[in-house]
Amino acid sequence: MDDKQRRDLMTGVRDIAPILLGVIPFAMVSGITAVGAGIPKHIAMLMSLSMFAGASQLAANQLIGAGAAWFVIIYTALVINARFVVYSASVAPYLQSLSSPAKWLYAYLLTDQGYALSVLRFRRGDNLDPHLYYLGISVTIWLTWQVFSAAGIYLGSNIPEHWGLDFAVPLCFLAVLVQALEDRESIVAGATAGCIAVFALPLPLNTNLILGVMTGIGAGLLSEHLRHRREGRF
Repeated sequence: MDDKQRRDLMTGVRDIAPILLGVIPFAMVSGITAVGAGIPKHIAMLMSLSMFAGASQLAANQLIGAGAAWFVIIYTALVINARFVVYSASVAPYLQSLSSPAKWLYAYLLTDQGYALSVLRFRRGDNLDPHLYYLGISVTIWLTWQVFSAAGIYLGSNIPEHWGLDFAVPLCFLAVLVQALEDRESIVAGATAGCIAVFALPLPLNTNLILGVMTGIGAGLLSEHLRHRREGRF
């Protein structure tokens, strides 16, 4: 690896570092919740390693603790993770030269934070190797998540409740959201998705999330279409 490749890799590590302040308590909450739901510690750790999806892990842990049926748990996790289909389609053009095994690895490492930072960088046209930049971000998040998930799983009973780690879950996603709202279309999409997801909260099996995502995408596309019409592009 030459000097530029090392710089590109480390740029990813540096860019994600501030966001880890939200990832760390989020990972600990996930680990604590798993054990609190009655999941054996070694199984909870295997879940963290295999799923590597904070929001769906948290939801699955809560449903397991509530005694939900397995098909409900699996369906909920799939619904929550459906957003990664959109992420994958968006980031794919920048990583298309990878081999198939590498693509599978990068798909496993895909996170909200990694996606948001990578796409913002790629769209700016920075002189970075997209593979190494993405890898620097993703491996850093993965290591942080696994270490602090383990801390929550194995040391959670020793963490004082007054630390209030639950705040980290919305904080972690807000940090990503703010960076992604870079133009009118993204603001319209984000606001629409958030409002619909909240208003549709009574819907069963977390389908409000899918509804929010789909309407947000539609609103963003409509906003872009209207802007192009005003500009006389078509």
